[in-house]
Amino acid sequence: MFASLPSPSAGSLEIGPLRFNAYGLMIALGVVAAVWLFKKRLAQREIGKPEDASSIAMIAVPMGIIGARAYHVITDWERFSGRWFDVVKIWEGGLGIWGGIAVGVVAGVIAAKQRNIPIAVGLTCVAPALALAQSIGRWGNWFNQELFGKPTDLPWALQISAGKAQAAGFAAGTTFHPTFLYESLGCLFICIGLIKADKRWRFRDGRLFAMYVASYTFLRFFVESLRIDEAKNIAGLRLNQWTSIFVFACAIIYLVIANGRSKSAANEASSQDLLG
Repeated sequence: MFASLPSPSAGSLEIGPLRFNAYGLMIALGVVAAVWLFKKRLAQREIGKPEDASSIAMIAVPMGIIGARAYHVITDWERFSGRWFDVVKIWEGGLGIWGGIAVGVVAGVIAAKQRNIPIAVGLTCVAPALALAQSIGRWGNWFNQELFGKPTDLPWALQISAGKAQAAGFAAGTTFHPTFLYESLGCLFICIGLIKADKRWRFRDGRLFAMYVASYTFLRFFVESLRIDEAKNIAGLRLNQWTSIFVFACAIIYLVIANGRSKSAANEASSQDLLG
């Protein structure tokens, strides 16, 4: 089918006289797609006003980017020692999804509350949109030729430049697992799965957001196990794998508690009907 998956020769795109940083462009396209989906899902529930999604995004997205960059810098502090100006060079890559989601979602919740959008409903509406944004944004790593996985000769193995391969400690011509592609396709699958699940069961209490968190952390744990970029290791696992385990456990605990409360409420309602 494929001999291998080639990488772009440059990290920028030229459209006529305009030149765009591809990493930033992919993030921007992901944000645009996420806002569109969020807006559509709010409208389906007849929640808020048409401009609410964009207004919330104007606050949540910048804060999310700051949080993502902060997480990356804090967890890889040694790389910036003596090069503090590099902290602001987000176009070169280096956004930690955990910080982005944590700070971005909190900022988004505050903005939604100010616009009288119920928090649980807002989180339910935004969950698939976040997965869609991640699916598109991951292609920025392809343009930057970064965060690839272990060497492989699979038909879809990723080609990178000789310089990038040698910098990673491998011979020129070595091909690698395209972890950006695995995560991109996985997030797209999560997005579609959440939309279909919500359409069938119509979640209203934030459970869909917990399902998004559990699904993504499950995916990220295994994708992270393939990556070979430098990272802190604790007891044989990368830091992001431990983060995935912890966040996944929190999401599952929430789902179990929420499901138990729903069953208790249903049993109580059934008992009252019998007594009535």
